[in-house]
Amino acid sequence: MNHVFLDISLSLDGFAAGPDISHEHPLGRNGEALHAWLFGRNGQQPTAADQQVAQAMFSETGAFIMGRTTYDVGVPEWGDDGAFGMPCFVMTHRLRTQHVMGKTTFNFSSESLEAVLAKARTEARGKAVCVMGGATTARQFVEAGLLDELRIHIAPVLLGQGTRLFDTLPGVTYFQATSVESTPLATHLRFGRKSHSLPLPPQQTAK
Repeated sequence: MNHVFLDISLSLDGFAAGPDISHEHPLGRNGEALHAWLFGRNGQQPTAADQQVAQAMFSETGAFIMGRTTYDVGVPEWGDDGAFGMPCFVMTHRLRTQHVMGKTTFNFSSESLEAVLAKARTEARGKAVCVMGGATTARQFVEAGLLDELRIHIAPVLLGQGTRLFDTLPGVTYFQATSVESTPLATHLRFGRKSHSLPLPPQQTAK
């Protein structure tokens, strides 16, 4: 069965986007710092190691899953070909017809996580399925225990506010670190799932 992984960039203080996400600020105010390892920033360019991480994501992946906000603010930035070059599934309650941009197809669905994932697996044709965000969509897949791996890119920036990835998780899920790659623009972490979610222990009443 297809490998399913989350690929997302976070700040040191755990934000997947800055505040006030908009077309002007697709990752929120100051959120562009989270993707400096992909696109460079302030004269710093991605290193060969950063580029290899990005290339691995695309070469291993056969389909992407994202939320509607990620699509809405991202599609104007992704160029005429849609950037991904493969099927993409957009989870949303605001449905629209399929959007085709070159070899990239954006398919919109209000179905369950499992149903969308099943369709993505079929379209991926044996390759991996990448869940790329935003934070709400990513968190839903974490909570549902549908991910085999987390790939988290920690940018050396404190945003102070914005959208957190791991707020309000209902239980405990164990992962094991499998890879660490550090560059000046990010620390690239990979974690494989070790076990399924466990319930949190009951809270102790202070005496």
